[in-house]
Amino acid sequence: MMSHNNQKKIVLINDFTGFGRCSIAAALPVISMLKVQCCPVPTSIFSNHTGFPSFFFDDYTPKMELYIEEWKKMDLQFSGICSGFLGSREQVKIVAKFFREFKREDNLIIVDPVMGDYGKTYSTYTPKMCEEMKKLVSYADILTPNVTELCILTDTPYKERFCLKEYRAMAEKLSEKGPDKIVITGIVQGGFIANYCFERGREPKVIRSHKIGTARSGTGDIFTAVIAADAVNGVSFHKSVKKASRFVKKCIQKSMELEIPITDGVCFEEVLWTLHERGK
Repeated sequence: MMSHNNQKKIVLINDFTGFGRCSIAAALPVISMLKVQCCPVPTSIFSNHTGFPSFFFDDYTPKMELYIEEWKKMDLQFSGICSGFLGSREQVKIVAKFFREFKREDNLIIVDPVMGDYGKTYSTYTPKMCEEMKKLVSYADILTPNVTELCILTDTPYKERFCLKEYRAMAEKLSEKGPDKIVITGIVQGGFIANYCFERGREPKVIRSHKIGTARSGTGDIFTAVIAADAVNGVSFHKSVKKASRFVKKCIQKSMELEIPITDGVCFEEVLWTLHERGK
């Protein structure tokens, strides 16, 4: 039977940035490569990301609900719903409403709580907005915070190093609010970068890889895109986190080889095909 809902689909709620390889522009091809249709909901439009000296910006908040309303008319159903950077309290509320209206028993909600890094919240995040984001976490099946975001969401004072017992305690605290699966990303351990993989009812696992290069835009979006697509494809969480980590590392390595400016993100296009390699 002909239907809009015959193929697996993931909603991607994030900003659209024309140059710099981040947000929707980075995540969409990754999700597509993993054989899932990606359906974006733009929160704002950027000519290029904010790491450049200047950029064009258009806030899409007033149009988001009109956009979503058309999907309701089509009775679209989604295997997954994935949210990324949100620019205001109003956007967080729109996304929470979207979760309530499109959530089903057989689909998954993935929240990447893009709120800050290196111990500080981003400039757009007021205390009130942080509180709204904490509410959004309760809808998530899978959560992908970095260490800074983990601290904000659990009201934990930030510090450079936590022990594994502390990560577990914070992950368990967050899991009580909703998400069954949490991956704490970007944990620096000497010459390694680690991801702490927590699943409710299972022993946590730490996945480490050698640290290379420097931070680039889009790596978090790519990481979460792999996690989201794998989740709706039934890939185990631990295997998915390992695959996402390895893929991001390949993207960084190739970008360094080709001498891609840091502002331009990672040239994932060169290694996208490796997502289908066996054991990767």
